[in-house]
Amino acid sequence: MKWIALPLLAVALAGGVGSIFLGSGLAAEEAASTFVTAIPSGYRDWKLISVAHEEGDLHSFAAVLGNEVAIKAYREGKLPFPDGAIIAALHYRHISSAENNKVFGRSQSFVAGPPTNVQFMVKDSKKYASTGGWGFGHFQGGKLGDKAIMNSCFPCHAQIGSRDLVFTQYAPPPQTSESK
Repeated sequence: MKWIALPLLAVALAGGVGSIFLGSGLAAEEAASTFVTAIPSGYRDWKLISVAHEEGDLHSFAAVLGNEVAIKAYREGKLPFPDGAIIAALHYRHISSAENNKVFGRSQSFVAGPPTNVQFMVKDSKKYASTGGWGFGHFQGGKLGDKAIMNSCFPCHAQIGSRDLVFTQYAPPPQTSESK
């Protein structure tokens, strides 16, 4: 009886230890899958969704761009965004333009200064299921941002669930004499 119990105990312990390692591997993989870890190619050629200006400590301008899937969803007012939609935010410090202000005769012009970061939201409802279907990426100088910054993305975006976690709304087109 002892000889049978010992091998059974060894198999049970091995199975338990194995499942602990598998479980931790899956948890690490799942956590890593909430982040966009590579900059999508061609993003600088995407269409403009809108611009953003953030005050406070950020003092930044952003050009918010979307790939074709995102632009189509914006134009159709489609929520939630479909899988494959990607939104990019190109952030820059804003600085006063002495040259422009000279022309205007007073201090009123601000332009994009040094770039600060590029952020991405990638919609993949299966891969990023734990973060509302969106993967979040933050890159500085072409390198992936630290996890502390990236861990703050989803909790902030989750507060606007009614817009599928997307802050930026589609900017209305400028009116022309034909559209009036």
